Amino acid sequence: MANTALPLMMLMITSLLMALTEAEWAESVEEKQEATPLETVTNLQFYFHDTVSGKNPSAVRVAQAANTDKSPTLFGALLMADDPLTETPDPNSKLVGRAQGLYGSSGQQEFGLIMAMSFAFTDGTFNGSSINIFGKNPALHPVRELPVVGGTGVFRLARGYAIAKTYRLDSTGDAIVGYNVTVNHQS
Repeated sequence: MANTALPLMMLMITSLLMALTEAEWAESVEEKQEATPLETVTNLQFYFHDTVSGKNPSAVRVAQAANTDKSPTLFGALLMADDPLTETPDPNSKLVGRAQGLYGSSGQQEFGLIMAMSFAFTDGTFNGSSINIFGKNPALHPVRELPVVGGTGVFRLARGYAIAKTYRLDSTGDAIVGYNVTVNHQS
């Protein structure tokens, strides 16, 4: 009987200590939540320049499925991008950042992309900060909405949405897309 009482007693003590530790953890989270800074809503407008043609493309195909070239939607193509972000649709306008990440053709019936992109800003108040977008982009629709799922720097804990409108798309696949982004973040 004594042999079973000791392990049972140890189990009870361990459970009690774990319960106390969990309560302290939960209390500290509540205290920190009360001290969270207020949120700020920021609206950004910029242009994304995706160049897949020419001698110096800003987006390159890094992988594809065996039958991608036979697909009317290029299903299975994966591209890596380092695209300039500018103030206006003119490629020579002021550079405000870079869109760095990847996108792939994810639609078999309709051309659509899945995008994982970080918009890293290099100018003004937002220099060194970024917002991250991850989601479906039905790129041939004139207007589409993408989720903002995070950010860094000024945009820490960002969430929001981006409205993308194609400004120009040519026969080579080069595109200029206007982005209007509304983001909630810590202030």
